[in-house]
Order: sequence, then structure tokens, then C-alpha cells
Amino acid sequence: MTGTGYDPGLLEKWRDEVGNGERIEEMLNEYLSEYERVIGNQCQREHVRVYVRGLLSDLDRKSVEPIALNSLGERGVRPMQQFLTRSKMNDERVLEAYRVGLAGRINSENGMLSVDESGFVKKGKESAGVQRQYCGRLGKTENCQSGVFLAYAGNEGYGLVDRELYIPERWYAPENAHRRTRCRIPEESRFETKNHMALRMILKVLDEDCFHVKWIGCDSAFGCDHAFLDALPDTIYYFAAVRSSEQIYLNRPVMTVPKKPKGKGRPFVHALPSEAQVTVKTIAEDECVPWQQVVLAEGSKGDIVAQVKLVRCVFCRASTKAHNYPPLPAGDGWLYIRRYENGDIKYFVSNAPETIDVNELHEAATLRWPIEQCFEECKSFLGMGHYECRTLGGWRRHMLLVMLAHGFASSLRLSLKKTVSPLPVPWQSA
Repeated sequence: MTGTGYDPGLLEKWRDEVGNGERIEEMLNEYLSEYERVIGNQCQREHVRVYVRGLLSDLDRKSVEPIALNSLGERGVRPMQQFLTRSKMNDERVLEAYRVGLAGRINSENGMLSVDESGFVKKGKESAGVQRQYCGRLGKTENCQSGVFLAYAGNEGYGLVDRELYIPERWYAPENAHRRTRCRIPEESRFETKNHMALRMILKVLDEDCFHVKWIGCDSAFGCDHAFLDALPDTIYYFAAVRSSEQIYLNRPVMTVPKKPKGKGRPFVHALPSEAQVTVKTIAEDECVPWQQVVLAEGSKGDIVAQVKLVRCVFCRASTKAHNYPPLPAGDGWLYIRRYENGDIKYFVSNAPETIDVNELHEAATLRWPIEQCFEECKSFLGMGHYECRTLGGWRRHMLLVMLAHGFASSLRLSLKKTVSPLPVPWQSA
């Protein structure tokens, strides 16, 4: 994946166009007033305001202590720490209010829910869920925590809509009971894979029905999990990245049980396909399937052009009994292959119908990347990775408040009538 190319001067440009800090403070207070009905405690409301304001500030380090010292002084540090890790604020109600507000600002007819994971490097061993595991941001195994995030994007803008901390399976071993207790991981908590967490988060947001969702997007860690794709609602189209080894059929095969040759072995039991499946990499290398140059979107520097192969195909699933790949009964879909300027090739599959306008598939390809833009903005400017809390609840609350801060930045951008397209300048290189 290429970088998002985010413009570090963007927030300053917003400040300049607003005119002065007082106006931004006024707009922030108006924005946070949306949460007063779900945060009944005045002290909690004040802590939320101070923390979000700190995340939006120019502090070098945006963990709880610098934020508290900057706004409340030394006496405010301990109460702010207690708020982050122990306060009984109803985070779920705040999150629901946040999603309703975000939907009111950026809901789009072509909206996509995208799921992705993001790692946070940590030095110690006692923070919830920390261990040596793959960190996507570094591209290698590192001592880190890993979060699963859900974002929404469309013609009107983008934003994170949910977050969960992944707790590795070894954390649930009996010998780690004391670690779970110290990190306040609930006793009833059980191991959950990232893909199962992602599915649960997607279904929850869909059930709330505050966003108009036409697409669900994911990278290959989720897209290669056929159980994950098959569990998604069939009323919504997915646009999922897969690995080059993904198997497909170019035509729907006929499944028949072969006849046993006379005098040779046992009779066949399982049906076999009438033609062999192929890998998606084979299609990319097949010169008989030409590359098409398409315009994905209009950028600030002109049209954004890509080399694409778009093929109608039939999806299949591995059979452990017959040792073959029977086609899905209703598995007709699209293989979308994109070649980047540096020669890299990415593969995607979609269950969109044959009748869909191909321009909608090109649009879906651009909507996959705003979640990376969210990570870039939140980590570079809003202190997403600056937290120092060890508890599960502290991690989840910090991420919730980062989402609120990012939601305000999106609100500010819209209030200044910024043009937000499916492929704006910040992720032109995606």
C-alpha cells in the first residue's frame, strides 16, 4: 500500500480561513454540546471537552498528562487519569451519538463501510493485548497492540465509526489471569479473532441504520477469509482485496461425478468441476485480457488515471471433503485488478451484479482508502497513538475521544465548504 500523502499544513489552512482561535473554540463548544444529552455528569462533560481540545491542540505529546497540565494544571492530572480509566461515563451512548452526528454530516448514497486494523508500538508487556505481533504500520512483527477499526466514506466525507482492541488468544490462558485483571478485561470476555470482531462491528452499525451503506470494503486480511465474506449481508455489495493466489472460475463449471474406469479402483463419490479454476494472478498475466486505462476520479492536479482489468467471474470455495473448489451457487461476481505506476498489482473481488455501471466499481475502488486517511490524520495530528493507559477501557475511551476530535475536524472542513470527493488530494497515490 502506498502512502496517503497527507498535507501537514491542512489544519493551519483551516485556522486561517476561520479567522481566529476564538471562532474555532466557539465551533468546538457547539460541536461538543451535541453530547450533553448522553453525558449527564457535568464533570465528565468537562473532561471530554478538555481532552478533545487537547487532542486538537499543537501539543507535542497528546497523552493524558500533557493535556491535563496544559489546561487544568498539576491538580488536574490525577482526575483526568481517573476519567480516562475509571469513570463510569456511558461510552456506548456517546459513540451512538457520535455516529448519528457524523451520519448527519457525511451520509452518501454511495457510502462504504471499510474495516482495517492498525498497530500501536509499545515497549512494555502489561498493556491490554500487547505482545509481539504483526504491525501493519511498520510492516513487520513488533511488540504492539492491534486495533480493529471501522470507517465510513462517501461523496460527502469520511470518518471512523467504531474501534475495538484485539486481545490475542494467549492472553486468555490461565497463567495470564492476573494480567487480564490488571488490565480490567472483563471476566466474561472470550478470545475473538480480528475478522469476527470486524463482522460484529459491521453488523452493529448496519443494525443502527444511521448510515446509508451501499458497499463494504476490506483489505486482503479480511477479503481472503471466505467465511467473513459469506457472512456479510447479501443486500450490500462488498469490494474486498484478495491475494494473488485467490482461486476463481472464468465460467460457471458443471459439477458431475465422474464414471469409474472399468476395472480400476473405487468408484468416484464426489462431484468434480468440468473445468479447472485459475488464480487471479493468472488473469493479470494473461495478455488476452487487456489492461484498460480508466479515470478513477478528478484530482486537484487533473484526472487520476489507473490501469485496470475488469473480469466477470465465478467465486469458489475450497472443499475439504472432495479436495477441489466447487463454485458458489450464487457466486457470480467481479474480479477487479489494478496496476499501479510502480508496477505493483492489487486484486479485488466484488459481489456486485453484472448489470452494475462499471463506473460504480471504479468509485468503490477509491472508497477503500479513506480509512487509511483517517489513520494518517488521527496518528499524525490527533494523538491517536500517544496514549499511555494500560487498561482495555482506557484504550477504548481514548480512541473514542480521538474519533470525536476527528469528527470535529470533519465538521470544520464541511463548514468551510471544502470539496470532499471520493478521491481528494490526500490519498491520490492510494
